[in-house]
Amino acid sequence: MPLIKEEDKQFLQSEFKKYMRDAVDLVVFTSENEDCRYCKEVVQICDELSETSDKINVKKFIFEKEPDESKKYGVTKYPSVVVTKHDETNGRIKYYGIPSGYEFGSVIEDIKMVSTNEAKISAKAMDIISKIDKPVSIKVFVTTSCPYCPRAVGTAHKFALANSNISGEMIEAGEFSSDASEFGVSSVPHIVINGDVQFVGARSDEEFAQFVLEAYNHSGEA
Repeated sequence: MPLIKEEDKQFLQSEFKKYMRDAVDLVVFTSENEDCRYCKEVVQICDELSETSDKINVKKFIFEKEPDESKKYGVTKYPSVVVTKHDETNGRIKYYGIPSGYEFGSVIEDIKMVSTNEAKISAKAMDIISKIDKPVSIKVFVTTSCPYCPRAVGTAHKFALANSNISGEMIEAGEFSSDASEFGVSSVPHIVINGDVQFVGARSDEEFAQFVLEAYNHSGEA
């Protein structure tokens, strides 16, 4: 049974034809372990997306059997999806957990953004994140029923596209409850930067960038 409705596929075909420029890879890591609740669904979503454009390619890896690929893309959990330019191996834009519900829209926006290599970021925020010259990790804890979460995920992923020192991860809090507990996640979106600076809620580009800079400055003090 399809996970993407036929009328939605037709809309996506039109969207991708209009907005995509370069080919994009959806790099999927799953597991053969029974604890991977949504592995099959994640693969199915990506396969169905690839049917809407010849510029969307799906690469599939088994997490525990292909550790070199996991390391190459910086993937530490499953199921996961990395959105990247075709045949590039950076793992800066990641989804840990099923990108369904409101987060399905985040994937669509990321595909278009990565394809055009254009991140729509305010000039002030861009000025701030351009100062980041060493690795910064942004984790955005979400639930797929949260209407405010895609904005936070989108900002993290825009920053990751704009600056190669930044990585942005969507983490579905229900699927990765131990990770959520580690950072005291009780409401979403809950953002954790470098495991140090935390805030809750969707913020403007400028506010978000200030938190990123704060975490960057803290890392310089260590």
